[in-house]
Amino acid sequence: MIITGKTRVLGLLGYPVEQSLSPAMHNAAFERVNLNYCYVTFSVQPGMLKEAVDGIRALNLKGVNVTVPYKEDVIPLLEDVSEEALSIGAVNTIRNDDGRLTGYNTDGKGFMQSLSEADIAVKDKRILIVGAGGASRAIGYYLCREAAVLYLYDLDMEKAAALKKSLSRHRGEVLLVNNTSAERRDFFSEIDIIINATPLGLRSDDPPPVDISLLNDAHIVCDLIYKNTALLAAASNIGCKTLDGLGMLLWQGVYAFEIWTGLKPPIDVMRGALIKER
Repeated sequence: MIITGKTRVLGLLGYPVEQSLSPAMHNAAFERVNLNYCYVTFSVQPGMLKEAVDGIRALNLKGVNVTVPYKEDVIPLLEDVSEEALSIGAVNTIRNDDGRLTGYNTDGKGFMQSLSEADIAVKDKRILIVGAGGASRAIGYYLCREAAVLYLYDLDMEKAAALKKSLSRHRGEVLLVNNTSAERRDFFSEIDIIINATPLGLRSDDPPPVDISLLNDAHIVCDLIYKNTALLAAASNIGCKTLDGLGMLLWQGVYAFEIWTGLKPPIDVMRGALIKER
């Protein structure tokens, strides 16, 4: 890739962002289709989000992705937000049109496509999402329409209750799980799919997001972290079907690429770059 004075810049706003695989994925795609774009990461310190968003306009960036912890807080800083992103309550993709910033959410669609690729059906399943952040909002927006029951668990019950209220506008059968239920074997025996949407697992010394002893080989266990976390490794050893977050990362990037460029990206090239860098 050759950077010139005409190169358009895209990037990722978040904190931290050093571990992101998105630059490898997008830059490989730009090079393959001969687009004079580049993608970099921007580590936005706490309290500096507004300045970072203003910088998109000031530096004439083509657009950005947004990751934790800013997917929800970025919404009031934008001129326009897609109906889907407003309903979800989180933005992970921003397009800059001559200084006018529009927010989108491609996380939910990306996750659903990754499930489809892995031949994981969610229709009429009993699904537990652990975590109530921006990613949970995105996947919950889609899952609540398909699941028999969608359960939400977070140590911050106030945050989980706010997500339940939001998702219940789309589907009535969204239930909160308290700490007691989260530790009960009989509760877990009723669950079909368990999804970790917390950062727990990024570091090797993180505690598991759920009690691994409560898993059984009938469970499908998904982790939005794009590596083989301790949770996924333990679930696989038990005999569970597992899915990491690499597919979601790929497909949300595919949809973001289309928003920024209006073109279909080389999906196999993007997938290959992710696998190589993971």
